[in-house]
Amino acid sequence: MRKAVLLPASCAGAWRSVRMASSGMALRGPLANKVALVTASTDGIGFAIARRLARDGAHVVISSRKQQNVDRAVAALQEEGLSVAGTVCHVGKTEDRKRLVATILDVNVKATALMTKAVVPEMEKRGGGSVVIVASIGAYLPFPGLGPYNVSKTALLGLTKNLARELDQRNIRVNCLAPGLIKTSFSQVLWMDKAREKNIKETLHIRRIGKPDDCAGIVSFLCSEDASYITGETVVVSGGAPSRL
Repeated sequence: MRKAVLLPASCAGAWRSVRMASSGMALRGPLANKVALVTASTDGIGFAIARRLARDGAHVVISSRKQQNVDRAVAALQEEGLSVAGTVCHVGKTEDRKRLVATILDVNVKATALMTKAVVPEMEKRGGGSVVIVASIGAYLPFPGLGPYNVSKTALLGLTKNLARELDQRNIRVNCLAPGLIKTSFSQVLWMDKAREKNIKETLHIRRIGKPDDCAGIVSFLCSEDASYITGETVVVSGGAPSRL
């Protein structure tokens, strides 16, 4: 599963971490005194996003399915002097999500919607907030053999539009990030083979495969006041790969 990022979470441990972070000392930066919950954030794109949000001043709560991964990620970022806490939150487990997530559509779409709905009251208490959902270039340019995955990511584009409309009067913005091929463990089957990697690069306007940090700055921007007039939009980060329906 790829993540819905910045603030959606429904686990009790996450809320405790938010309260702890909210009571911390003031920070400087475009996200100063903001609290960011980043799901699936112990590796790859999620970890890069968590690091960037923390560097930009946010108090960041990392979450993932395994305690050892959470501990490792938190320790790495705290060593950089960043304000980070962590909690285990498996959105696919009944005890964490309150319903069983058994299919790709459930994980990528239903869980995202439920998690966002769960966090809205907490956002309202803080005067508003920003949700950034992570979809995929597969929403525009389907990957062969990954039909359910592609459909689920396309659904996230519509979910973004719908949530933006529903939450605008609550001072909550909702936007979406659609990464192209990014060098992570999740996508390594596509780029580990050098011949395949070369072929992929030839299809891109920017002749390289993306890095997690290529996504992180976009998310930080969408969460900042610089993006205060942006909602319901999807930003494609794909090196120029085709990205329109």
